[in-house]
Formats: sequence, C-alpha cells, structure tokens
Amino acid sequence: MGTQYIARIADKELGARLLSAGAVLIEGPKACGKTETARQAAGHEFRFDVDSGARALVAASPQTLLGQAPPVLLDEWQIAPDLWDLVRREVDDRWPARGQFILTGSATPDPLTRRHAGTGRMSSLRMRPMSLFETGHSTGEVSLQRLFAGDAPAAIDPGVTVPQLIDRLVIGGWPMLIGASVAEAQQWMRDYIKNIVEVDIQQLDGRRDPRNVRRLLASLGRAVGTDTTVKALAKDVGGANGTADWHTINAYLDALERLMLVEDVDAWGPHMRSTTPLRKSATRYMVDPSIGVGAIGVGATHLLGDLNAAGFHFEGMVVRDVRTYAQPISGGLSHWRDNNGHEVDLIVSLDDGRWGAFEVKMNPDDVPEAAKSLNRFVDKVDLDKTGKPAFLGVITTNTASYQRDDGVQVVHIATLGP
Repeated sequence: MGTQYIARIADKELGARLLSAGAVLIEGPKACGKTETARQAAGHEFRFDVDSGARALVAASPQTLLGQAPPVLLDEWQIAPDLWDLVRREVDDRWPARGQFILTGSATPDPLTRRHAGTGRMSSLRMRPMSLFETGHSTGEVSLQRLFAGDAPAAIDPGVTVPQLIDRLVIGGWPMLIGASVAEAQQWMRDYIKNIVEVDIQQLDGRRDPRNVRRLLASLGRAVGTDTTVKALAKDVGGANGTADWHTINAYLDALERLMLVEDVDAWGPHMRSTTPLRKSATRYMVDPSIGVGAIGVGATHLLGDLNAAGFHFEGMVVRDVRTYAQPISGGLSHWRDNNGHEVDLIVSLDDGRWGAFEVKMNPDDVPEAAKSLNRFVDKVDLDKTGKPAFLGVITTNTASYQRDDGVQVVHIATLGP
C-alpha cells in the first residue's frame, strides 16, 4: 500500500474555496482522505481525535490554536464542538481575510452545534472515497464537463475488464488501500465496519445494539440501487424475531447519514407531458460500493458468479464517481421513475439549468435498449420548461466510448472523468 499523496479532484475545489471564504469545512466519511487533502494547503494543524492538549486549549486558550500560521487545520473538529463558534467569530473579526481555517470532520454533529451557519464566511466541501479516475483506473478521456458543453468525446476500449472492475467494487476508493490486494481490502473493510458498529454509532447516537446496526448495513448493502422502504428494512433487520421498530431503523439511518456512509439519490421532478404519476422515493446507495459489499460479506468470486447482484454494486460505483465529477461544476444527482416502471438511473443537473441523463448497464449488450429507454424518457419531459438535455448516455463496460447515431453517448466507466 502506498503512502505518497495522490492528487484529488477536491484539491482544486479546496484551493478555490480558500480564496473566497474565511474558512472551509471539509466533510466526508472516515478514511476518505480529508486530512491528507487539507494538509496540502494547511500552514499548521491540530488533530483533535488524538491530541488531548489541543482539546484542552479550546477552553483554556483558543487563541493559541487559532493564532497559528493560516490556514490552520482543525482536524476532526466535531470532537470539540465549541470550535465552530470560535472559528466563526474569528473569521468575522479577520474579514475580509480569506483562507484562515480548514476544518475537517467525519461525522456531522447535532444540528444545534452548527446553529450559526457562517453564511458568507465559511464554505462547505464534501469529500468521498476516490473515483476510478483518481485511483488511476479510468483514463478520464470522456469528461463530464465536456459532455455538458455539448462535446461528443470518443475513446478506445481502455481494456479494464469486468473482473478488474469487480475487484474495484470490493477494494473501493479508500486512499489507504491504493495498491492493496482484494484480500487485504476485505480485511480492512471488516475492521472498518466493526468500528462503525461498535464505536462510531455508539459515540454519535448513544447505546445501540451492534447486531442490529450490522444487520441494517447488510440490508442496505442488499438494497443498493433500489428504493427499498424503511418498513422493508425494518422487516429485514428484525428477521426471525419479527419486524424491528421503524423508529429505531430511522434513528440508525440518521446516524449513518451523519457519519456520511449512506448517500441516497433523490427523485427528479421535472415538468412532464405525460400524466403518469412519478414515484418520489429515493434510491439507496452507500458512499462507496465496498461498504455494501463488505457488509453483505461477499467477495469478487461471489460477485462474478452473480452478475445480476454485481450490477447493482456497479451502479453504486458509477454513482460515487459521477457525484465526484459533478461536484466541481455544481452538479447534483437525482433519478427518475414513473408508476409504469419506466426509469432513468441518473439525472445530473447543474445550477445553471443544464441537465443530462445516464443509464447504467454493466453488460454492454444492454446498451441498445438503454438508449431507446433514454429517448423515450426525453419524449415524456416537457422540454419547453426544462430545456433539452445536454447529453444522454449509457455508462457500461467492455466497449469503446462513442456517440451512437441516435445521439446517445456510450461511455466505458474506465474512460469517464471530471
């Protein structure tokens, strides 16, 4: 496993935000690389998870912390939640000085802790585990930004096979696992999940039954890419003992969201020509596909033997990567599904109103039908109100990346990039 810092897409985002805001808050799940990214820009750092002296200074002498060479990195700041208001006030006092502080956190504290939002002074940056482009497993020749610009980039098949991609599902995008084997990654993820279940959830949400938390993670792993309800999750978690209390399941889900381990895709609600009702439930995803795979307890061999199940986790990997590529261009993800069963996996919408749509199909033989489905979907959208899509695309494997005669882009996931 390598230790040298690997450039992240978030590096440029962080640099831009430090030029425009007094402080930048970097949030993301544990081990996704927040601290190392922040260190590349920091003038001084304090790590509140391991430095008891730094924690003591928050009350005893906060100016000793905040008065160091900027930007001052306050790592895992939520362990000392009084820091939020201290930093906010310091930013106000120093304004218009920019780039004074970087705060990193792997758990969102109680909302009351951040009752003063710091609007106009503090900027929030979300990080996730590494995309295939960041780990070096995608060429990035098909740029999401260029697709929105109307380009039709083409690329030869990069030669990244389905078995190799399934290995990436198991290993995930964790910086600590760069160069790790599948077996090493599986052991690391077992330990990661054990820590979530026995430590992180307990610290964040009081005493919870670790067995039920583990069963919920496994249930979410089986539900990746679906709109499984809380009721269904409660039934699955309860098992032979009967349905678990849905209030408890909602509390667990809230804790997992605050730990930034789950990240659902909400429904898109455009103006439609059809009167067919739209389904508004979110599609469930983990922040990295390796969490769902690890929670279920399956490996690459099992997934290769069940490509239907592997396809849902492949979709989760695509969601992770598209989120990462969309964020620098102010893009958000949603999905579309009507009551007739017609659906589109991903809608990417920009702040300026532009939008595009992707279907995700691990098997390239499914591309023609997916392309037809995308075009049928566009026929249902009231384009006079939404505008025409900037692109329609199918993200898949084992193919060159090119534009079909009907205008749909065919994109090998290992050519997709920011």
